[in-house]
Amino acid sequence: MTVNKWIYGLDELGQEHLELVGRKCANLGEMTKLGMRVPPGFAISVDGFETYMRETGLGARIEAYFSAQGEDFKKNIQKQMDASRAVKAMMAETPLPNIIGDAIESNYEALCTKYGDRELPVAVRSSGAVSMPGQMETYLHVRGPSEVARRVVEVWQSTFNTRAIAFRLEKGMPVDKAPIGVAVIRMVNAKSAGVVLTVAPTTGDTDHVVIEGNWGLGESVVSGEITPDNFIVNKASLTIERKVSRKAKWVISTGNGTAKADVPLDLQEAPCLEDHEIHELVRIALNVEKHFGVPQDMEWVVDRDLPFPESVIWVQARPAKFTAKRKEADADYIVDQMARLFRH
Repeated sequence: MTVNKWIYGLDELGQEHLELVGRKCANLGEMTKLGMRVPPGFAISVDGFETYMRETGLGARIEAYFSAQGEDFKKNIQKQMDASRAVKAMMAETPLPNIIGDAIESNYEALCTKYGDRELPVAVRSSGAVSMPGQMETYLHVRGPSEVARRVVEVWQSTFNTRAIAFRLEKGMPVDKAPIGVAVIRMVNAKSAGVVLTVAPTTGDTDHVVIEGNWGLGESVVSGEITPDNFIVNKASLTIERKVSRKAKWVISTGNGTAKADVPLDLQEAPCLEDHEIHELVRIALNVEKHFGVPQDMEWVVDRDLPFPESVIWVQARPAKFTAKRKEADADYIVDQMARLFRH
């Protein structure tokens, strides 16, 4: 079997590679080119997914499965759920070809060697060319070559989650094909994490930057399960308006995965960011907004092991979704919009 190159270092990528490796990986590459602090790692391209589907025969089997579905499939959620389970079972039962598994494992091992850790913890994240927020899986603190390869396959499987199938049906996209890229990046030992928006999502206000954060990993923020700290920063004066929440829960590493735990009492009502960290987040976010030419929705992590400003790490940048400016905003509308945004 001949396999062309389908794994890339992040420093080989940029905006122009969106179709090759998906939006997340392309943006990580672009941020690397901008000199931003991005976790090191590699990208598995869309070609990697397609090679896997072709060489295992799964692509043909899955196409035949969906072709056999009835006319009511598009509107029948139970059939879509059944299809999700059936296709993911096909993939789970199909061994990963050695040439694909070996390539993933050798790239992970090279990353381990670079950082002197034989089982370097990494995040394995989906990277779709088409934005489908919250529909694919992410795995954190993955350790070991075989485990990384296994999680990559599970990210590929998540392209057939029920919500992803329903999305493709709704958009008139082929339901049996959803090639995506995968990012494998070194985990950050997070002191705190969250999101930055260079536009207010519910009003369209572009004069301020909105920062949301919590102690620990950012999943507690983007899941919408806790009320994070909120910082609103004036772009011109850099004055900070704070709303510090009581943060009872955080997401932490367990060594081989993550878990939700109680925040230590001395941190629960303390702000998760210091002023100099806030100003650094704003400085970089505004530079990225200027570079891309549109308001940004970005994910950040503060690494407890590194000195400032090297401690401020970026793991995502994408165009922000926001509502046009309006003179009056209903309170329930604001709550609903914010909840939707941070679930994604």
